[in-house]
Amino acid sequence: MLMLYNRIAVLRSERKLSRQALASEVGVNPQTIGFLERGDYTPSLELAFKISRFLKLPVEAVFSPDPFRLLSEQVYEMHKSEAKGE
Repeated sequence: MLMLYNRIAVLRSERKLSRQALASEVGVNPQTIGFLERGDYTPSLELAFKISRFLKLPVEAVFSPDPFRLLSEQVYEMHKSEAKGE
């Protein structure tokens, strides 16, 4: 089975959302959100879209078949590019 990585914990933290609050919004048990965050559970396509829609982000910003790069690496690269005038 394909491993599906996600940024749910980070996105919840940014928005000061509890697992309970997110679970309630997307119609699942709070334990399901925990399982997703730990990578113990792969969401259905429907659930992936519900979570993404609630977070107001494209699905690929929340879920990926490849590990996400650290946000700090991405931001640092962006700042380096801006400094070079790219």
